[in-house]
Amino acid sequence: MGKRTFASDNYAGVHPAILEALIQANEGHAPSYASDAYTQRAVGRFKELFGEDVEAFFVYNGTGANVSALSAMTRSYHAIICSELAHINVDESTAPEHFTGCKLLPIPTDDGKLYPHQIEDRIQRIGDQHHAQAKVISISQSTEYGTVYTIDEVRAIADTAKRHNLLLHMDGSRISNAAVALNAPFRAFTRDAGVDVLSFGGTKNGLMFGEAVLFFNPKLASDFPFIRKHAMQLHSKMRFIGAQFDRLLADDLWAVNARHANHMARELATRIEKINGVTITRKVEANSVFVILPPVVASKVQEEYFFYPWNEKINEYRLMCAFDTTLEDIEDFVKKLEKAMITSPIRR
Repeated sequence: MGKRTFASDNYAGVHPAILEALIQANEGHAPSYASDAYTQRAVGRFKELFGEDVEAFFVYNGTGANVSALSAMTRSYHAIICSELAHINVDESTAPEHFTGCKLLPIPTDDGKLYPHQIEDRIQRIGDQHHAQAKVISISQSTEYGTVYTIDEVRAIADTAKRHNLLLHMDGSRISNAAVALNAPFRAFTRDAGVDVLSFGGTKNGLMFGEAVLFFNPKLASDFPFIRKHAMQLHSKMRFIGAQFDRLLADDLWAVNARHANHMARELATRIEKINGVTITRKVEANSVFVILPPVVASKVQEEYFFYPWNEKINEYRLMCAFDTTLEDIEDFVKKLEKAMITSPIRR
């Protein structure tokens, strides 16, 4: 088995309970294209969480979830307001622009979050046929910096959207980590706070593959079956996505996984902030820790525990914890980091 790292929660394997659900779903034949009982049960679980009228669809991956969701919310002459750190702006190549035809309007951010006054500044020349028309605000929960929007912060953005006849999309690739950080039900900071469409993540929280797109405005979902097919996100053997979500949402497995990952991140931060010369740059709210390290130290530790650089201008690195991160992993990592800091040429 490969050694656990602090690179990404995407590096983690599949939770044993999810693997068992996949094995059970593999028995016999089942209808294709979401007509199976597993997928229907998973849809039912989302209805329990968000309301009976929620429209839930399953797709392969996070980029597919975001791109197809945004495609359902826009026309090609529209613009999408987002953080400059947003996954749709940084890590999804040009897929959002390619499939939606929209212009992204990124906003600089210090903490990963967007704020109403920043959004107001980007809503310009509405009605001008020569200018891309702002239509959607897209926020990440938790953010790319591991920060978490409060319920009031989401509501304030939703109010801004409504005042300008815009829609609000939430990229929830790590939504479970946000929910346990807030100690609030999903619905409280999504649908009830004014979110129109939610990309609900599963892969980063123990699934093998699969994400969900949830519509709280049924009108926006009317064309989604065609959009999903057009975006090549319609899985023929949908039961293998449905079965995973059915199990993830049963018995609060999603919360167990996310709570553990968040706890491990706090534990990691507590231990490394005691190391002389290491600076934690961001508030640890979800399952990520951001630190400033001397590059020579980072390179040495990365030989055994890989992790990604984040802001190379200030030597900032990202450390991610997952549902399977252990205290032993953290203890060994911290020991190696301490040793590298002591023996680094820059500290002699």
